[in-house]
Amino acid sequence: MALDVYKDWLGIPDGPRPPDHYQLLRLLQFEDSVDKIRGNYKKLNGHVRKYATGQYLDESQALLNELAKAMLCLTDLERKREYDQSQGREFEEDTSGPKTMDVILLDQKHVSQDQVKTAKEHADRAGLDLRDAFVQLKMVDSDVAAQALAQELGLPFVDLSETVPDDDILDRVPRATVKQHSILPLFIDEGVVLVASAHLIDHELEDELRLRFSLPVRSVLAAPQAINQAIAKYYAAAAIDERAAKKAKVEDENQAATQKDSGKKDSGKKDKDAGKAKKPEPARKEKPKRRGPKTAEEQQQQKQIGIVIVNFSFLVTYLLDAFVITPNAKFDPWWLYAVIPGITALAVWQTLWQK
Repeated sequence: MALDVYKDWLGIPDGPRPPDHYQLLRLLQFEDSVDKIRGNYKKLNGHVRKYATGQYLDESQALLNELAKAMLCLTDLERKREYDQSQGREFEEDTSGPKTMDVILLDQKHVSQDQVKTAKEHADRAGLDLRDAFVQLKMVDSDVAAQALAQELGLPFVDLSETVPDDDILDRVPRATVKQHSILPLFIDEGVVLVASAHLIDHELEDELRLRFSLPVRSVLAAPQAINQAIAKYYAAAAIDERAAKKAKVEDENQAATQKDSGKKDSGKKDKDAGKAKKPEPARKEKPKRRGPKTAEEQQQQKQIGIVIVNFSFLVTYLLDAFVITPNAKFDPWWLYAVIPGITALAVWQTLWQK
């Protein structure tokens, strides 16, 4: 029986597959509480990670990514509104506007009014963002500050220790770019490239990434330290080599599968053809191949060989004259110097010098 990870691991009843984001994260339909959405995601993420070993490694990783994409969508104010409208939700006009991060931290009782005042004064003096001021003064940790800023901007927050980026997406952005801008490309969700960053990415970087992927780009906030750690992890030389080896292995397996399927088709065709009686074909006589015209290089080489042979014929004639004929003959054998080299030159011309 095939594994249904939604039912067997998450307890989602039979129904549409894949389930919608609210069913997947075990939330009430159109839940708006960011804390509730993140809380459920965190619990489910930890639960699914129990299966992330052995035979279910691929299934668990795929489900973890699906959970992350659902959470990032529902904690992104703009994308959540679009998603909810696609699910049939109707919105009333909201005139209150988003809360600022200091108000969010006050509501969550992470800071007091006096601490907010102190953080704002420190931010003004040091030229810092309010988030960085809260962290520098050790009023809240970097994750809490990043979550509050994300809520103010209406963007999702991602815990990079719980999210595994897509290998293909990582490889399409150079290490120099991610280090320069403190970003980490994550994956593509619903035709949008999600990029983790410490700040809202600027228009210039957004245009560069859009050109690389030919898709719109959306920021996902993360703590600055977490981004630097993730860059060091995923863009280390060993990690890049591991991704390349994994990609090559997948390509080899796909190629082998294609060849196997092709071999089966060829084998079936051969078996079918073998059942048909074939008349033996008469052996074909090959026509003698005509030698094409010699190249300039071949002509030069054969000319040099011919000269050597003709010169050697003069040497042979001299040796015959000096050691064989002259000691025994009573006439002058001058004609030998015309006959032997002449015949040799004629043979050379016929075999080597003729084009």
